[in-house]
Amino acid sequence: MNDGKQTYRGRFAPSPTGPLHFGSLVAAVGSYLDARHHHGEWRVRIEDIDPPREVPGAADDILKSLEWFGMQWDGALHYQSRNLARYRQALEWLEQGGLLYGCACTRKEIADSAAPGETAAVYPGTCRNGIPGGRPARALRLRVDCDEITLHDRLQGTVRQSLGKEVGDFIVRRADNLVAYQLAVVVDDADQGITRVVRGVDLLDSTPRQIYLQRLLELPTPGYLHLPVATTTAGEKLGKQTRARRIGTENPVAVLLDVLRFLNQELPATPDDARMEELWQWAITHWDTTALPACRALPAPAGYLHQSGAARRPA
Repeated sequence: MNDGKQTYRGRFAPSPTGPLHFGSLVAAVGSYLDARHHHGEWRVRIEDIDPPREVPGAADDILKSLEWFGMQWDGALHYQSRNLARYRQALEWLEQGGLLYGCACTRKEIADSAAPGETAAVYPGTCRNGIPGGRPARALRLRVDCDEITLHDRLQGTVRQSLGKEVGDFIVRRADNLVAYQLAVVVDDADQGITRVVRGVDLLDSTPRQIYLQRLLELPTPGYLHLPVATTTAGEKLGKQTRARRIGTENPVAVLLDVLRFLNQELPATPDDARMEELWQWAITHWDTTALPACRALPAPAGYLHQSGAARRPA
């Protein structure tokens, strides 16, 4: 699935669940700058395989926002919804290896019976050796039989996770018959030849599962850099649930400067006088991962927090 070349190829992979907000723009800018600084490619993938959560028109809105900010991607757009056959092939590979089993457990049953994990309830293996009581299978789970997974993140440092103790057998096909994110992202990164992943730290705890799947499917593991997420004043991640304000296009230079400040990057001597093209060139040339905040979360600037209210800045 990968041509074996070591040329840098990064990506930005938004889910079309709403418009681009400050937190998602941070991930886009970080991945874009890292790719361009290394003279690499930057791909865009729309992760549209969860229809219940998707908002009509959101994908086009996100793409228009990227273009408005002068972020040009390389190659064709990749839509997960057009790659379902590849996900089925991956599931068949795992099934042929005896690595999958049907699970009848509901979320409530798992929450009631599982030991508490770091970020979620650990699946206790209820259906691992057969579904109790002859109930119909709802989801497909992947058997986790491995020791500790170690990840060397370029910003967050060394991360270790014992999948068996901290996660348990995890879902690769959901009860609604949709492929799970963990499987789809692994297949897509390999198919697109992604060598570096720069994204929000909210996905860091999922990365060991993805590495485990990469090993089982005999796929390459890219390098990872997980950026701090932007939060509300209450410490909640910006997103649809917190009614994060959509990124305005009235003054893209001002917004990009706010993102660079959030990422602790050096700015030009007179930043407000820079044109967009000049600011991008400066940011690409001076991109410094050693200056990035090595933390999991930072508060977003106040003007980006809520949908209601006036626009952040005048043009």
